[in-house]
Amino acid sequence: MIHCKNIKKSFGDLQVLKGIDLTISQGEIVAIVGPSGAGKTTLLQVMGTLDKPDSGEIFYGNVNINQIKDKELAAFRNKNVGFVFQFHQLLPEFTALENVMIPALIGNVRLPEATRKAQEILDFLGLSERTGHKPAALSGGEKQRVAVARALINRPSVIFADEPSGSLDTHHKAELHQLFFDLRNRFNQTFVIVTHDKDLAKLTDRIIPMRDGVIE
Repeated sequence: MIHCKNIKKSFGDLQVLKGIDLTISQGEIVAIVGPSGAGKTTLLQVMGTLDKPDSGEIFYGNVNINQIKDKELAAFRNKNVGFVFQFHQLLPEFTALENVMIPALIGNVRLPEATRKAQEILDFLGLSERTGHKPAALSGGEKQRVAVARALINRPSVIFADEPSGSLDTHHKAELHQLFFDLRNRFNQTFVIVTHDKDLAKLTDRIIPMRDGVIE
């Protein structure tokens, strides 16, 4: 599904990615692991189209995303890619339902349909009673599930998660980890997860170890 060919990325004189070759299959859950500074988050951002490599190619199926213009790339990202971060990054002035709806509205989904889709996903994630609450009124685990719902609203083919359980306690970590596998089983979505959590990494289909900008 995703194929990276000789991806290189530098920031100034610091070469962060030194020629990454990686293939991830549809429906696979992989964990990218390694020490701080290994290049994990940079690789995630480049694969997720949030940043561009200095050289190399990234394919989603037969689509070479390096050849897509910026405006078209934003639309491609909105439709095909979802993101979950360590800190949920919900907008505090909006309710859970409204936060989840935002990517659909950006994708020109009509308001009634965006509302229906957001409610359906929040119901599936066990948040039926929390849809009208703003982030300040939600627990840490609830906030992260809302963030997952937001990532899912457009039914993307791949979810990129950067330390998704890093801010959660043990109970909520276990819930979130199980949720990823439940979602894969239901929707056949692909998950690429950057994590320091050894328990999560062990659960995944494949562990991709990185060090000093390369895959070991």
